[in-house]
Amino acid sequence: MADSLRYVLMGTGPFAVPSFEAIRQQLDSSGDEILRVFVRPLPPIKSRGGPPPQPVREWAESHHLNVDAPASINDPETVASLVAMNADLLVVCDYGQILKPEALQAARLGGINLHGSLLPAYRGAAPVQRALLSGDRETGVSVIHMTPRLDGGPIVSSRTTPIGDDETSGDLEIRLSELGVEATLEAINSLRTIESLESHGTLGQPQDPAKISKAPRLSKAEAQIDWSAMARQIDCLVRGMQPWPVAFTHAAVNENKPPLRVAIRQVRTETFAADPANVGRVLEHDGLAIGCGDGQVIIERLQPAGKKEMSGLDFKRGHRLTAGQQLMVQP
Repeated sequence: MADSLRYVLMGTGPFAVPSFEAIRQQLDSSGDEILRVFVRPLPPIKSRGGPPPQPVREWAESHHLNVDAPASINDPETVASLVAMNADLLVVCDYGQILKPEALQAARLGGINLHGSLLPAYRGAAPVQRALLSGDRETGVSVIHMTPRLDGGPIVSSRTTPIGDDETSGDLEIRLSELGVEATLEAINSLRTIESLESHGTLGQPQDPAKISKAPRLSKAEAQIDWSAMARQIDCLVRGMQPWPVAFTHAAVNENKPPLRVAIRQVRTETFAADPANVGRVLEHDGLAIGCGDGQVIIERLQPAGKKEMSGLDFKRGHRLTAGQQLMVQP
């Protein structure tokens, strides 16, 4: 049996591009072939800015690869086309659709999926963000052999990395996408000499059901800051909610107007024996410091609604904020 593989790639967002490009770059040396690249269909255009970016589509078209964008990968016609391709392996990452058994069985070796967490932690659509929001100190990537259960297949390969103290979700996602290249290629090479799944049996390490946690999509409501929380919790919220939906609060800067919605983009923290009466108040500090559950949060960068991003200090000076002022309020 030849060790070369015929792939179908499935992905839409930026997380998939580094691994897909690594597969493409080794085609000549491996004898492998990319048969087709599946992406999500473009959504209706709702603004003058045009359709949202689809990094995998752009990558595939730039390399003259065949691209398909069915409304559902599980439609009988689409599954039939997959079967007709006679692929060896589906490589899935950041695709946005769950493959049913019929689609997974269309390739000789089924499918593998690169996921942005150390499974079984953070199964779902927002694993990178949920790790940051939870205050985790490390995370990683996992490549699983796919089953119909969401992110539930056995782990074929993985990589671990610490989370930087200043990393946002956007920063971390870029780094994890690069970390995933080695894990993806390792998983592919472990499948290369398998004649059939039936003869080989279970692949990888089964996930521990006792360690499962979920990573649902973020909502805008979750991004509102609770100033009674601990300083580190607020810091993790600010970093975890970037680039979307961005942590926010409401500032009472004018007693004659409703509170102003303010996006909080960068903070640093200081902890001490805090007075609960100071929660949400401006504290004595060279910068814009707000009292929280266990100290203070110094707001480095913020963006008032309808305004440009600015430093916390400029905001403080512009609104003549003073120590003791109750600033952060519920609208």
